[in-house]
Formats: sequence, structure tokens, C-alpha cells
Amino acid sequence: MKFVSVFTAAVLVAPVAIAQPVQEHQDIAPGVHALVGPFGQRDPQNLGNNATFGLVVTPDGAVLIDAGGSMKGAKALHAAIRQVTDQPVRYVINTGGQDHRWIGNSYWQGLGATVIAAEDAVADQHDRASMQLTVLAQLIGDGVAGTEPAYADITFADRYDLSLGGIEFQIVHPGPAHTPGDSFVWLPESRTVFTGDIVYVGRILGVMDHSSSADWVESFDAFATLEPAHVVPGHGPVTDLATARRDTRDYLVNLRSRIGEHIEAGGDIIGAVDVDQSGFAYLDSFDQLSRRNAQEVFSQMEWE
Repeated sequence: MKFVSVFTAAVLVAPVAIAQPVQEHQDIAPGVHALVGPFGQRDPQNLGNNATFGLVVTPDGAVLIDAGGSMKGAKALHAAIRQVTDQPVRYVINTGGQDHRWIGNSYWQGLGATVIAAEDAVADQHDRASMQLTVLAQLIGDGVAGTEPAYADITFADRYDLSLGGIEFQIVHPGPAHTPGDSFVWLPESRTVFTGDIVYVGRILGVMDHSSSADWVESFDAFATLEPAHVVPGHGPVTDLATARRDTRDYLVNLRSRIGEHIEAGGDIIGAVDVDQSGFAYLDSFDQLSRRNAQEVFSQMEWE
């Protein structure tokens, strides 16, 4: 797979504060935006939008990257979008199977938008929809009202190319990462990549039982070879490739290396929590997630 970047000049990212459940709007390039939700858990205030979303505005309509974490969360995203453009959302791209990537789909489809997702993401969404709705009801309470699972209108195996209003979108599913169907969206003209949950910035990532820590590193490398000027992570503000690599890839490589040494020394899953992750203690939610991540990576590497 070969991608060609046609612009090399960096564009200043300008943050604009807006109300919850989207905390910040960042301009990346002409027509290219990030809608940054809060760190932390889903709650009644963020309506499940504790993530970063993408918006690309063209003369022929807008493309939204990720649908929102509930029906009301999708409506809140729409309110934020209206502060940026009057263009209708023509397409919604689900970058994975985590709830805030897709569970607001029905809102957008009701407005006439077409939803696009990788086949592996849709399979994951089907597998976990009931559980995700149960957890959402516990976390956001009445905010889950009206949320019903709805799935992509267009699916693809490895790559899907979309063109709208003169803008080219290359949607790539490189393999599993945080979820089995994670994809990134590459805009060659502005050298911008929307990574979904392949990248976490400023917050520790979560390695779950549906994650693949080994494949995650390879999925990161798949977009990194494009040398993007702007990285829009699944969690956190717009950043550069070096920061994305530090907060995501380097964390995973360190954890897998430490756990590998622990296994070779005869260590067990209980002792896995003590491997050295201190170099990443600056990341938000480190104390809550680092030890669980260690045990999950131990479980995965034990069978590699």
C-alpha cells in the first residue's frame, strides 16, 4: 500500500474552548478540525463523548470521524459542528468498535448520513453492543435514552477511498489495536491522520481483553510511515508524530519488553503489576490503568 503526501507545510493548530461534552475545537488546516472531548470516564456530563472526534468540511458537505458515545452524545457533537459549519454531515466514519466511535450512528443515519466502517469493526460492534449499552446506562444514566445500535452502510476489509468536495479520504484498517477493527483516516492534502484508538496522547492507553498489544504496535507503524504533519488521536489534543509515538508506541513497546523479561524470569500474573512503567507516570489515568494493562499484556504474551 503506497500513499503520497502532496503538502509539506505545517499548519498552526488553534484551540477554541467550547462547552461540554466537547471541550475544545481545534483548527488543523482549512476545513479540517478536531473536536476534543474530556479525559476520564464516561459520565452524564460528557454523554459518552470522552474521546476526540474529527470533522472535515468540504463544499459538498462534511465528513465526521466517529459518531459519538450515545444518541444524546451525537446530538451534542452536532451542536459543536454547527458552531463550525452549516454544511450537512454527509458521511460518518467509524474508526473502531469502542462505543464512542459508533454507537451514535443512528442519529446521523436519521439525518441522511452514510456510515462507513471496517468489517472487523462492525463484527466487534455486534459482539459488544449489548454490554456497551449496559455499561453506558450505569455511567451516563438518563443520557443513554434513545441510543440504539446501528451499523455501517458501507463496509470494507482493508481500505476504502472516499472523495467529497475535492478532498480525498483514505480509510485504512491496518489490523487490530485497542479494538479488533481499528482504522485510521488519512488526508493526503493536509497530511493529517485521524487515528481513532490507535493513538492516545496525554492519557495512558488501555489494553483490554479485546485489544492486541502486539498488533497495536504494527498498526501504529502503518500510519507512521506516512509521516503525517498532524496527528489527531482517539484521545487527547491534536499533536505531532513524535508525541504520538512517545505516548502510545513507546509505552506499548516498554510494557511488552518489561513483561517479556518478567515471563522469562518465571514471573506470574500477580507480579506483573510491578514491572517498571515509571517512565510514563506523567500520563493521565496512569495510576488507574497501568497495573491492569500489565496483567492484560501478561495474559496475551503468555500465549504468544
